Amino acid sequence: MNGELRIAKSELHRADYERSAFKFKAIAPALNRRAARARLGRLAGCALAMLTVFAPALIAPARAQSGERSREQSRAARETPVSRVFAQASPAVVNLSTTQIVTVRDPLNEIFNMPMFAPRRYQTHSVGSGFIIHPDGFLVTNAHVVAQAAECKALFADGRELPVEEVAIDRAHDIAVMRVRAEQPLPALRLGRSDDLMPGEAVVAIGNPMGLGHTVTTGIVSALNRELKFGRGVTYDGLIQIDAPINPGNSGGPLLNVLGEVIGVNSAIRGDAQNIGFAIPADRVCALLPELLDVERVRGVSLGAKFEGPAGLKSQPASTADLSHGVRVRAVEPGSPAAKAGLAAGDVITEIDGTATRDYIDAFGVLRTAPTGRAMPLRVLRDGKPRQVKLALEPQSGIETQKVLWARFGLRLADLKPDEMKRLGMSRALGLLVKEVQNGSPAARVGIAPGHVITMFGGWPVESLEKLAPLLAQVNRGDGIPFRILQITVEGWSRDDVIVAAR
Repeated sequence: MNGELRIAKSELHRADYERSAFKFKAIAPALNRRAARARLGRLAGCALAMLTVFAPALIAPARAQSGERSREQSRAARETPVSRVFAQASPAVVNLSTTQIVTVRDPLNEIFNMPMFAPRRYQTHSVGSGFIIHPDGFLVTNAHVVAQAAECKALFADGRELPVEEVAIDRAHDIAVMRVRAEQPLPALRLGRSDDLMPGEAVVAIGNPMGLGHTVTTGIVSALNRELKFGRGVTYDGLIQIDAPINPGNSGGPLLNVLGEVIGVNSAIRGDAQNIGFAIPADRVCALLPELLDVERVRGVSLGAKFEGPAGLKSQPASTADLSHGVRVRAVEPGSPAAKAGLAAGDVITEIDGTATRDYIDAFGVLRTAPTGRAMPLRVLRDGKPRQVKLALEPQSGIETQKVLWARFGLRLADLKPDEMKRLGMSRALGLLVKEVQNGSPAARVGIAPGHVITMFGGWPVESLEKLAPLLAQVNRGDGIPFRILQITVEGWSRDDVIVAAR
């Protein structure tokens, strides 16, 4: 009985176990899925925690790149022709600061001639603008900005400040060419055309108004061919009138079109009005530059060749476009060093003494420092065919000095001869004898006449044409040159000081 009972219980336990196993097998997939979900949940939690920790570091560069692109796109969308011109041109625009020495004379000194009334000297400072036209540092500004400067410095947009030296000044047209020397080629602006300007055309002015360097203003061409009259009979004509705001300090800065080309030199304003400014046309500057950068005029040497400027090269046909990389000879004087070298009008000089001459400014830069008397090799194109010649600069002769005297002042002078000195009662030569005066010339207008003796020129004593030559070489058009004149009267010698304006 007991045995059967134990068997029955065993069978019952086995049946319960089998039923439990069956149930476990039935719910095992569900349990596995629940465990998997739990594991996934834990993994997801870990991943979420990691993202929480590292997401900023991952997202920041993406946001930065996106922000940078957004800023660039915004900047590009806001860019205007004016901002493009300024970015392109401003590295070639300079702020000029000048120092002048002013002498103040006391009228009582003429009466009493006492030390307390002696002339006093003062330093004054002024500002202006200019712009580079050649990588070698040649720059253009107004003559009135630098004409009386004892010292001049140029400040560039990148903060560099370099000393400025005078090359040539034309007061009659209010244009000056100066030079800065840098270790590397400088950015330069391109001289454009002003003969096709349109009233209403947009213009951009960059300069140094009131000492506020590299200021940009914009406006339009208000009118063309304006005439301005100043004191002492000075008149400037053919000017461009603009409404772009310009102020004292803008003088000498570039006026540009929307292509970034220089179309004028900002020069003057109407002080009794607003937004009425005037600029010298670029075409006039182009025409003046070869004359200003004339080695004979600047150095007082003899060359005998005249070069064409930018206007001359622009006028050449397309078939000779490759010749723009050189300086074209406009004229050659018979018997001159250029004629002796075999140069002819129409030749294009591509190299002087081993230096490439891309334009007339390159040629001037080489000839300005070339020694006289040494034969320099020149590479020349004539009718498209290469040639090589040799040129030697010569010191200016008395004939050259007489030519300049006649051209600038309308004078013919001569060294005093012994018999003339005796007739004039001189023990030695005190000056130059006036032989001829051209009617209506600058000399005639101030009363210089044949028979007068010029003893001083520009504040320097001149006893001979040889001593006059280097002084004459420094004279520019429009310069007012002091002359001291002696003449014989019934009462003896009479001395007179006059100012003669070079033409």
